[in-house]
Amino acid sequence: MRKYLKWIAASLMVLVGIAAILITWPMLTQDEYTHRQVKAIAPASNNLLLDFYPHISTVTRPLETFTFPIALGEIGPSKNLYSGPNQYPFFCMTLDSGLGQPEIDNQQGFGVPVYDEQKKVIGYSKDCGVKTRLSYFAIDENLQPYPISSEALHTSTDKLFKVEQGTINRFIYTLIMPVSVDEVGDRLAKSQWNQRLIYQFNGGSGIGYRQGRQSAWKVMKRQAQQLLDGYAVISSSGNKTSYTYNMLLAEDTARRVKEQFTSLYGEPIYTVGIGGSGGGLAQYLIGQNSSGILDGLIPLYSYPDMITQTTYALDCDLLNNYFTFRAKNRKAWRDWERRRLIEGMNAINDFPQRAGFLQPLNQLMAGFVPSFPKGNSECINGYFGLSAFINNPKQGFLRQFFAKPVVAQTNWSYWQDMQHVFGTDTDGFGQSTWDNVGVQYGLKALLDKKVTMAEFLDINKNIGAWKYQNQMHREQIVTPLGTQIPLWLSLWGSDNITESKSYSAPRHHGSLQAMEAAYRSGQVFIGQVHLPIIDARHYLENDLDMHHMSASFYSRLRIESAQGHHKNHVIWVAHKDHDPTTQAFAMMDKWLSNIKQHTPEGIIAAKPHDLKDTCFNADGSTFAAGNHVFDGSWNQQNDGACQSRFPMYSTSRIEAGAPWAGDIFKCALIDVDTAVRQGMYGKDITTREIIALKTIFVEGVCDYSQGDVGRPKDI
Repeated sequence: MRKYLKWIAASLMVLVGIAAILITWPMLTQDEYTHRQVKAIAPASNNLLLDFYPHISTVTRPLETFTFPIALGEIGPSKNLYSGPNQYPFFCMTLDSGLGQPEIDNQQGFGVPVYDEQKKVIGYSKDCGVKTRLSYFAIDENLQPYPISSEALHTSTDKLFKVEQGTINRFIYTLIMPVSVDEVGDRLAKSQWNQRLIYQFNGGSGIGYRQGRQSAWKVMKRQAQQLLDGYAVISSSGNKTSYTYNMLLAEDTARRVKEQFTSLYGEPIYTVGIGGSGGGLAQYLIGQNSSGILDGLIPLYSYPDMITQTTYALDCDLLNNYFTFRAKNRKAWRDWERRRLIEGMNAINDFPQRAGFLQPLNQLMAGFVPSFPKGNSECINGYFGLSAFINNPKQGFLRQFFAKPVVAQTNWSYWQDMQHVFGTDTDGFGQSTWDNVGVQYGLKALLDKKVTMAEFLDINKNIGAWKYQNQMHREQIVTPLGTQIPLWLSLWGSDNITESKSYSAPRHHGSLQAMEAAYRSGQVFIGQVHLPIIDARHYLENDLDMHHMSASFYSRLRIESAQGHHKNHVIWVAHKDHDPTTQAFAMMDKWLSNIKQHTPEGIIAAKPHDLKDTCFNADGSTFAAGNHVFDGSWNQQNDGACQSRFPMYSTSRIEAGAPWAGDIFKCALIDVDTAVRQGMYGKDITTREIIALKTIFVEGVCDYSQGDVGRPKDI
């Protein structure tokens, strides 16, 4: 009787949870859920565009074929210069960006419909072009940009800016130049410019298939202070990773957007990148892979690259599925700080979950006694849903933009977005780099005696892996309360995780072809960047934010490995109440202005003496600075002052024994007997435990000392 009362009580709690979500779930605009009818276009061939051997940084980019600048009233190039065939379907978002309907480019029904004033369809746009146009904005004393009318141009006391917008490579670009009142109407005016250029990158998780939004107001708001200081700013929706993580396409687009700028205003003294999250990793990769676009980098909240992040982020739902449904002793994992031992990233007891009601709901459906979570983790708070939206080709979080036939024939995943680089399998699915064969989840905790051998075996027996792309299907998500409040009935992607067929759940082999292509095409950060870098971030570990501090040090370790030093790489970590961006621009200006020779040695020689690794207090004062302030587990040193002030966490793969650089996508395997002889499990392992390990790890276990099997030997 008590058991049933618990079930009833938990069910009531679910209803309460749903009511709470009605209040707290972030509201999305109706436009984001409007169904649009878009016809499909046959996909282009799967041939890779370039010969990447040995690495994209050694490949000469082709000469420009388009004549810049784009004239006012004309449309920029719709075909990429060197980054592969256009991707279709491709949803136009010029209306969403305040630029009106796209230009008609066909009458065959490809793309979005274009309407006349009577709302009659007069044609279609598959490449989303808009005519280049100028407008004017101002920035007020509160750093708020606003459009300014022609009547107010000559009476405003706020600083004026000329804004040019159009399309390049089908993405929306924006150029912003400070001007005087007397220069209004002069497209080439630049008297208020300080000759320095900022290229603004932006983040988010994207899988392609759409043009993306870009508003002049948002670009200006992000760099309002720099604009007032006299910088010019350029950007493109193609350089926001919400819309694609194809860094070759991002580079191609950035190069052309900069060409549009320089063809109008001449070469700047320098171009510095700025942008957070995906906008940070884009700078690392464009700076590594190419020249002529960026001279200095200010990556914020950065990661080294997307693939590094997917390696451990796609473990999150596997682990949550294990803790919630598969663990032999599920109660033991209700201590969220114990989960940190396996997940690596931070987890906190009594930290609320926005969608915590989904756990008892799914437990009820699975026939378990339900319970509300009494804690939270970065795996949930930061990465919930990533496995479905990035990895699952059948999920399609963009599906509301497209007609049903298009939705049915498109594989909606990051891997599919990259198919012209990574290749496709025999079923036409984009090949994935994600691999967990031989990964021993929780190995470090076992050696530290923080989990038992029984727990270690249970985790690795039952965690499983993501099914292969051709075996996946849509998650069970219903929306009885509207699309703003989705109810996941297959929590943690449980329907798409392998299950035990004999003794243990099968693991997933990543594609070696995709890994090699990822390296050669520059989708992986290998540390070969010789530009000035100030890597800055807020400390957000206690907020369980996905932008974890350790990611900056993955980049540093790769730079050290590639160059033998990190003298061009500075890391700043600030209390979340202090924004060090303005300081970073000032320091970068000193650094770039000091350069006499544009060589790796010349760049290091120009570095300001007072520019060091630093952590900042909430009031902006320096807590500590110097060469060793961030020392810690990542470099096998005792904790430095900043590491003590702002503790750093790891990842599931580091806790499984992988190196801190995070640059192993597929480990070399050794058999269990060899691992035992090498002392991988300590001295007290029993014969029965060895037999269990052999049954779980039939193919062997990871030997990370051999490096990444997926990395070509000539890179």
